[in-house]
Amino acid sequence: MSHIDSLLAISPLDGRYRGKLESLQNYFSEMALIRYRVMLEVEWLICLCNTVKFPNTKPFTIQDVERLREIYGNFTLSDAEKVKKFELTTNHDVKAVEYFVRDALKKNAAFRQCENFVHFALTSEDVNNMAYNLMVKDFLENEYEELLQTLIDELSKMAEQMKDAVMLARTHGQSASPTTMGKELMNFIRRLQRQTDELFMISLPAKWSGAVGNFNAHVVAYPEIDWIAVSRGFIEQFDFEPNLYTTQIEPHDTLSALFDNIRRINTILLDFDRDMWTYISLGYFHQKTKEGEVGSSTMPHKVNPIDFENSEGNLGLANALLTHFSEKLPISRLQRDLSDSTVLRNVGVAFGYSSLAIISTLRGLKKLVLNREALDLDLDNNWEILSEAIQTVLRKNGVPDAYEKLKSLTRGKKMTKEDIARFVRELPIDEKDKKRLLALTPRTYVGLSGKLAERTL
Repeated sequence: MSHIDSLLAISPLDGRYRGKLESLQNYFSEMALIRYRVMLEVEWLICLCNTVKFPNTKPFTIQDVERLREIYGNFTLSDAEKVKKFELTTNHDVKAVEYFVRDALKKNAAFRQCENFVHFALTSEDVNNMAYNLMVKDFLENEYEELLQTLIDELSKMAEQMKDAVMLARTHGQSASPTTMGKELMNFIRRLQRQTDELFMISLPAKWSGAVGNFNAHVVAYPEIDWIAVSRGFIEQFDFEPNLYTTQIEPHDTLSALFDNIRRINTILLDFDRDMWTYISLGYFHQKTKEGEVGSSTMPHKVNPIDFENSEGNLGLANALLTHFSEKLPISRLQRDLSDSTVLRNVGVAFGYSSLAIISTLRGLKKLVLNREALDLDLDNNWEILSEAIQTVLRKNGVPDAYEKLKSLTRGKKMTKEDIARFVRELPIDEKDKKRLLALTPRTYVGLSGKLAERTL
């Protein structure tokens, strides 16, 4: 697509952001969908002649199989245009693929014997459910997994570098017991890793059983063949799980679970983006500047957290689509309606926005510089956070109404180091505990946060 063409694109994924997402066209473009369909039609033909060994057909030689696989292996934009030309007549996208494959077979005399077995006993949904499974599977394994791992690795490096960067925690936006930046990053790392692991444990089911899922046409043509076994074998060669209990369509329950899983990953990332945005606004991070860039059309000083904001917006778009997919796709009237067809064509859009969000977050992370002075200043201005530590030690020493005593001293008040020390010196507690409390500072009241920031736990 030229620069001018990108200016005319309706979707920003194919316009403004095309350069960042160009590889996704290998999985989710119209051409990619057609190629996956062609592959399935060709592989089914090979299965019928070489595995099922239909009467009146000869098994394909190794060279024949190689030539057949070239039909989709060397699939070009020109080929896709031929399919679309067939579709102008058929007004049916899968039937157009069948005609394209049959037309390709006519060019080789060795294949003419099997031309009638292209799309044999299939319904278009057999081809479609497998095609969408393949595009999702290939994208996840070839693109998305690496993108997620890059994000997790980047966060892991930051967590290691910042495991001793003590900072004031904030609950309800108010000062709370200290933590470390490394530990807070590790929280997100663990969440993302857990959902990533679950995502790649999902085994997508597929159906390959004819018009209403009963092998009706298969059996009437060749009753002696074990069609269930044939279907199982064909599906399993693509590493999918055979689903023998379907209507015309595979019900998409597991595909919906996959979308839900990605939506959870996106939600975790959205939570992270908002936290990073807030840390930047608190001054905990500076952002590197780039010569020539501006942050505001009128305020020259601005360096905005635009990458995290861009990511947040794209995650919202992705999750809106993913939620609709999960709610819509498992529902189809009786044995089939076509309302899922146009929805499935937008799967790549949801993955596009999800990918774009991760790319934006990664770009934002590379701009960050930790501002340890700001962390220290915040801690020094909030000595009242030690009230939790003091009242807990009072409880240990059997002092009655420990919580209430500290509430009366600190709630809604700003405390200094001297205020805390004066109160502690007068406490009727064990001298070792008193000495420990007097030595305690907001910077040292960190519990096990440094250890928890280590990924090896």
